[in-house]
Amino acid sequence: MLARMDTAQLQAQRRQAEAQLRRARVAVDTANLLVTQRQAERRTAEAVLGQRQAERDATEQRFKRSEKLAASNTISQQTLDDDRAAERGAAAAVAAAEAQLAASDAAINTARALVVDAQAAMDAAGAATEAIDTEIDDATLRAPRDGRVQYRVIEPGEVLGSGGRVINLVDLEDVYMTFFLPTAEAGRVAIGSEVRLIMDAAPQYVIPAKATYVADVAQFTPKTVETDEERQKLMFRVKARIEPELLRKYVRHVKTGLPGTAYVKLDPKAEWPAALQGNLLR
Repeated sequence: MLARMDTAQLQAQRRQAEAQLRRARVAVDTANLLVTQRQAERRTAEAVLGQRQAERDATEQRFKRSEKLAASNTISQQTLDDDRAAERGAAAAVAAAEAQLAASDAAINTARALVVDAQAAMDAAGAATEAIDTEIDDATLRAPRDGRVQYRVIEPGEVLGSGGRVINLVDLEDVYMTFFLPTAEAGRVAIGSEVRLIMDAAPQYVIPAKATYVADVAQFTPKTVETDEERQKLMFRVKARIEPELLRKYVRHVKTGLPGTAYVKLDPKAEWPAALQGNLLR
């Protein structure tokens, strides 16, 4: 971790989002309990409907018997009227129980809709919390790789704009020397050619490297290029990169911007001079 932005406001927003998430979870639990309650009410309505249907069947049978007995003057007209009224009352009670059962079904559907709404609110609150966590994580500046901090661009307490720079970080596993070759020599440099580097600060050591880049356009160009002699004055930039494994061994001694001399092997079959073979870093 290299730097951390002030996240006090984001932390407050996160606490608010967490409160909304807890409230949404309670709403989901409450909605589920309401569904359970409505389902219990439906079972009660089913039981009542069964009871009312049984009572209706009994009163229908009694009324039918009363009609037969009344036809033979076995029972009084009042008894027949009472049985007819009881039969109609039982039929009305069944209709009322059926309506109550239908109302219970509607209540269950409404309660389930509340569960869906509460679940959606909980998901939204969870997503808001995750978004704030991402912003908080983005407020922490972490090194993308091992390296060395050269200097700080801003100091603690300063306001940093979007896309602003905080520090200058040097990648110590991507170290190279830049040098220039004239047209003839640059054209003979193959990618991967061996290079030997001798730094002015440590001339007793020879550093092995490889050519990894040759510019496709000249860096130093005369005002007019009309003859072969003038074209030979064109200079092309070449980069010689040091292997990361070697750099890791001497990481504490790696510096940037140091001058030195680069020697390139243009002929792969050529042998290095003795001065470039001794004290070769490995």
